[in-house]
Amino acid sequence: MAHVLRLVVGLGNPGSKYEGTRHNIGFMALERMASREGFIFRQQTKLHGLSAEYGISESRLRLLMPQTYMNDSGRAIRAALDWFGFTPEQLLVLVDDMDIPLGRLRLRAQGSAGGHNGLRSTIQHLGTQAFPRLRIGIGAPADNPAERRARTVSYVLGPFSKAEQPEVNAVLDGVLEAIHRIQRQGLDRAGNWINGFRPSLE
Repeated sequence: MAHVLRLVVGLGNPGSKYEGTRHNIGFMALERMASREGFIFRQQTKLHGLSAEYGISESRLRLLMPQTYMNDSGRAIRAALDWFGFTPEQLLVLVDDMDIPLGRLRLRAQGSAGGHNGLRSTIQHLGTQAFPRLRIGIGAPADNPAERRARTVSYVLGPFSKAEQPEVNAVLDGVLEAIHRIQRQGLDRAGNWINGFRPSLE
């Protein structure tokens, strides 16, 4: 059962300056889970982040929000895997993705960093690309490649607009459902639902 989900890591940047920004949607998902399920995150110096536990016995999950800044996320993830004795296959990284429209999700068991600094750092520290990641679509700032490149940093470090908020809420709910499905069904079966997810905006 080496592939059983044990550790969920949301990627983001620490500090109030970055709260609610597109790059922090991984943090936002775990914060939503904490407020919904009634647990709190605590600073864990040895894990370089804020950590919490959710569930009991076999279904217990460790949750981590690295406080290392995005570009060094892998250091916290490596520390957590070593501390708890988990393998990279037992990890799920929640990460924003500009190549996916807002409101869509994509689950992958492994893969490259795809230009994402948090994933690049994780691959570097774990020495492998073989760890599951749930890519959360945030949409792109522009279709034109040059304009997109020019606006990427201000876009990912900017907040979601008021108009986007209903879709953000719906997709965060989708992320929490995705985590439960991965726990219950495993990556492959859960992936069918996750990769076909569409937010219902009622």
